Amino acid sequence: MKKVQLKFDQGATDLYFDASPTLLSKLTHNNTTVYITDEHVFQAHPSLFKNRNVIVLKPGEQYKILSTVEEVVQQLIAMQTDRSFTLVGVGGGVVTDITGFIASVYMRGIRFGFVPTSLLAMVDASLGGKNGLDFGVFKNIIGVVQQPSFILYDPKLLKTLPEAEWRNGFAEIIKHAAIADAAMFTRLAKNNIKTYQRSKLKLSELIRRNVLIKSRIVKQDPFEKGPRRLLNFGHTLGHALENQYELSHGEAIAIGMAYAAVISEKHGKFRQAEKLISLLDRYGLPAFAVFDQDRVMKVLKMDKKRASADIHYVMLERIGKGMVQSIPLKQLLDYLKNIQA
Repeated sequence: MKKVQLKFDQGATDLYFDASPTLLSKLTHNNTTVYITDEHVFQAHPSLFKNRNVIVLKPGEQYKILSTVEEVVQQLIAMQTDRSFTLVGVGGGVVTDITGFIASVYMRGIRFGFVPTSLLAMVDASLGGKNGLDFGVFKNIIGVVQQPSFILYDPKLLKTLPEAEWRNGFAEIIKHAAIADAAMFTRLAKNNIKTYQRSKLKLSELIRRNVLIKSRIVKQDPFEKGPRRLLNFGHTLGHALENQYELSHGEAIAIGMAYAAVISEKHGKFRQAEKLISLLDRYGLPAFAVFDQDRVMKVLKMDKKRASADIHYVMLERIGKGMVQSIPLKQLLDYLKNIQA
């Protein structure tokens, strides 16, 4: 096990790599801890929850909404949960988002930590302090920024992960490589999902590398005023597509990255869009899709990254180096229509 501590103005997050969930007995007190998970994780890992206070959610992005928060708060009150308690989210990104949001607002804030059980949650969703809820087709439009006290990474929990969820995770891994790590991009191009499923060492190294990439960016800019915007590569268009067309997060972000790479060529000097598209295909991810551009633009107009008639859009200067540019929404629509033509 390796421990890394991230320090923020509002506190610190302890990261435990290659750790066993048994470590939780040292990080929390069982009598004053409530575990939040979903039905899939509860059934796949029953030993994690034996003799513990547990709230089990319905699985899926469609439940990352305010009504779920209300239901959980009612259960916390019934359990007589007070400010001495810790909430531990055990699951994928939906579970960690809901847990972090509730812990940040329940009794004006209580301690919380995560045990991510999906690759996507390990390399992205559980880290960074963003705890968001969806409202209609608008993803994460309600939320808070609050860092967890700890995150425990156990790659063995991925053994029960469906193949589609592996692809979801690799979409975010490819994103990190594209914006910040050319060497990892090259390594990914020489391997595939099976490589990492077969090698615990390579998988552990990949998880740690991605967590540290995101950690470095988040430490510089925890509230997304500057460098942290790079982490939105592929997410601007991706989030607009995800809920409207019932895509998985990985599929939506992959499409968003492909379009962003092509727009980077049209808008700037980037000339490696085909390399990114080829890597997405290697990991079973889509690149392009047919969609209603005007319908998508209605969602983009409410995107958190919009500023008046412009939007902060993440593009690539080269593989391994992202950049943020302000693009008029009208010009972005023109780009999207030309790409689909």
